[in-house]
Amino acid sequence: MSISKKIVDDFVANDVSFITTVPCKQLGGVIEECEARPEIYHIPSNKEDEGMGLCAGAFMGGKRPAIIMQNTAIGVTINTLVTLTQFYRMPLPMLISYRGELKEPVACQAEMAVHTKALLAQLNIPTYHFHKEADVEEFDAILKYTFMCNKPVAILTDATFWGGY
Repeated sequence: MSISKKIVDDFVANDVSFITTVPCKQLGGVIEECEARPEIYHIPSNKEDEGMGLCAGAFMGGKRPAIIMQNTAIGVTINTLVTLTQFYRMPLPMLISYRGELKEPVACQAEMAVHTKALLAQLNIPTYHFHKEADVEEFDAILKYTFMCNKPVAILTDATFWGGY
């Protein structure tokens, strides 16, 4: 089974029925898998904070949402995470490609990688970092945790998890 299929199977098993995505090469397989699943209502977003707003609406409408995005936009999402998602205690699994680490071919991606974990920690957002394929086995438990405690949770997936650049 592919990593992308396992991730989407876990979303479906945890009743995640609304997923918004921002384009990302590393997460492309997951995005395609979401689009192919009739159990998931997939809406592409223009920006990550817009996607979080869509997730809030889905949550208020009785759906379990998730967002798929890159870490390079964490800075854009801080206000939305604090004043909407956290204030209203909305569970939000955030599957995030963690760009900017070793072997990153795009120089501008490296700068946000330096700040990503610190920003998430400052916001008290539980963060998990997937480095190797076997780490995907924790995804189901992370989703259960997110919905049990009504918190946003970040799952950072680096290039080595996806098999390199």
